[in-house]
Amino acid sequence: MAKFYKIWLVFDPRRVFVAQGVFLFLLAAMIHLVLLSTEYFNWFESAAAAAGV
Repeated sequence: MAKFYKIWLVFDPRRVFVAQGVFLFLLAAMIHLVLLSTEYFNWFESAAAAAGV
């Protein structure tokens, strides 16, 4: 565990953090789209139904 810092000698930290940010954004978008596709968690349809639109 003491030599774990050497991982940054192999990987460029800027690329790792950019790739992590892109991955997390795509994961969040996918989770939101999956939730919107369900009837129970679709907040757009339930808000429109509650407003009477």
